[in-house]
Amino acid sequence: MALKHAKPGEVVDLGPLGNGLANARTSAIVRTPSFEAVRLIVPAGSEIPAHQVPGRIMLHCIEGRVRIGLAAGPAELDEGEWLYLEGGEPHSVEGVRDASLLLTILFDA
Repeated sequence: MALKHAKPGEVVDLGPLGNGLANARTSAIVRTPSFEAVRLIVPAGSEIPAHQVPGRIMLHCIEGRVRIGLAAGPAELDEGEWLYLEGGEPHSVEGVRDASLLLTILFDA
């Protein structure tokens, strides 16, 4: 089933999912040739293995807590915290507490 993407001008609710977080799944919000936004769900104890993305990345932790594995050492994001990574920077994501994040990727045009 294809994911529904937001249309220009459409309001998207990115508030905490609360009790619904346990059953939530990662979902794309919008994708264009230069930009992508995803609501990333990272359950506690799960890990997205080390990888890299060609675009610049911003992670905003909406709820929960994650550990971002970086070459310089781990960084932890708690509710309300934000992290920026340059394109191509290897990183992993580990759920410390069930978490929901806004992942934004900017691709070079």
